[in-house]
Amino acid sequence: MSLPYENLIVYKQAVVIFDLNDYFCKTYLKDYAEKRTVEQMQQASRSGKQNIVEGISEISTDMQVRLIAVSKASYFELLEDYKDYLSRNKLKVWEKNDRRLSAIRFSADTYQAYLTSKTLPILIKKLLAQPETFCNLMITLLNQETYMLGKLVKTLESQFIKTGGYRENLTKKRLDFRRKKE
Repeated sequence: MSLPYENLIVYKQAVVIFDLNDYFCKTYLKDYAEKRTVEQMQQASRSGKQNIVEGISEISTDMQVRLIAVSKASYFELLEDYKDYLSRNKLKVWEKNDRRLSAIRFSADTYQAYLTSKTLPILIKKLLAQPETFCNLMITLLNQETYMLGKLVKTLESQFIKTGGYRENLTKKRLDFRRKKE
């Protein structure tokens, strides 16, 4: 049985970000002097993913909006960590129209298909082997994710405006029940 959030693109992308961030931290930051930064990156990645799960699972639209917004904020924090890594290591953040980015853009579904195959394709191995490319891949994925989460927040807000919140609708039902009883 599939859970309500598992088919959402934002969740699938969150899983990809979580997996890749874990790989990055274990590969490129294992001897990093600032252990707190590594912990924060891991927590931001986890928080981004878990708040999508919790938000989508909430009954209250108000809580959904709040938790999805927390997820988005966590990804902005992680995005800044990748930019900081590039800066500290004198590597470049690529412009969004850089031709190299088109070679590394792929969807969460594509990445998950790679993970389920017996071996990662050479392209993916190459991407993960170069810290500048890896960071720019993560920056791209994080920009996509924050954009999609922003759209989800707007959709949830619009839904709230049109239909009201959980508590508001329960109150209406309770008042209707009382009126019918009298």
